[in-house]
Amino acid sequence: MKCPFCSGTKDRVVDSRESKDGLTIRRRRECLSCSRRFTSYEQIEDIAYRVVKADGSRQEFSRSKLLSGLLRACEKRPVSLKALEELVDEAEQLLHEREDREITTRQLGEFVMERLRGLDQVAYVRFASVYRQFEHIDAFMQELRSLLEQRPPSNKKKD
Repeated sequence: MKCPFCSGTKDRVVDSRESKDGLTIRRRRECLSCSRRFTSYEQIEDIAYRVVKADGSRQEFSRSKLLSGLLRACEKRPVSLKALEELVDEAEQLLHEREDREITTRQLGEFVMERLRGLDQVAYVRFASVYRQFEHIDAFMQELRSLLEQRPPSNKKKD
């Protein structure tokens, strides 16, 4: 640590205290060259998670943006906020486990849709329609058919 008074590089720590939020450590130091005291602060460097878009651009991962999209898909559906927050936590954990701390929007979208499918199929279709950008009713119907085919026999409606 360089002394702000004499630019000396040798010092000793006189006192260390953790901040109230627990994210910062305040250290009082004494320069061994000029004997003056100064304060330094230490924080863990927060490395942002990145999302790689289809066009190759990179954007910082946003919990709130993902949660907002899920809330829109689950509007007027019996899905709790807690369940959606847990889903976002899982998505963030997926990023945390990746060595490069990046994920493509395709991988993230598929991960989220798979979890959402188990929570609420209507919300899943809403999310998929935005995520997959259905442009024709045929693509939308194909998604619905795949959902119906995957349902257990006891849930299928009898003709």
